[in-house]
Amino acid sequence: MRTFLSSVDMLSRGAAVIAGLLLAAAMLVTCEMIFLRYVFRAPTIWQTDFVVFSATAAVFLGAPYVLLTRGHVGVDVIEILAAPPVRRMLGIVGALLGLLFCIAMTVASALFFHEAYVNEWTTSTVAAVALWIPLLPLPIGFTLLTLQYVAEIARRLDAHPGDAA
Repeated sequence: MRTFLSSVDMLSRGAAVIAGLLLAAAMLVTCEMIFLRYVFRAPTIWQTDFVVFSATAAVFLGAPYVLLTRGHVGVDVIEILAAPPVRRMLGIVGALLGLLFCIAMTVASALFFHEAYVNEWTTSTVAAVALWIPLLPLPIGFTLLTLQYVAEIARRLDAHPGDAA
């Protein structure tokens, strides 16, 4: 179990690094796009697609790391007021609901990716990017998030009732 947990955590950290690099690349391309448009009055064809797709990919690839580090925004008033055993149960139920959602989204995004790939869909922009490329981070991100939820549930089930959740 320890190997599984550390492997999932490592995958989430690796995806977070990729997400950070994608955001940095999107920022650089945005600066380049502004420079080309306003200094040289040159058209930008691929830049807008790249920025949108990179930033979106970063969100999906970074989500497992956010769960790992509990960096998400949450409303925890009820959880704070609850006794430790109730708090633990709320955490497990919340993680199970998150897991179910992620499983559904993994399947749905994988099917959508497959359709785009098989049918050779492209974006409607001038660049006509093959749509499977920007769709690929969705099933990857949701698969990693699913694994991270499994790890989260395992950790919560292993925790002692008095431990902080």
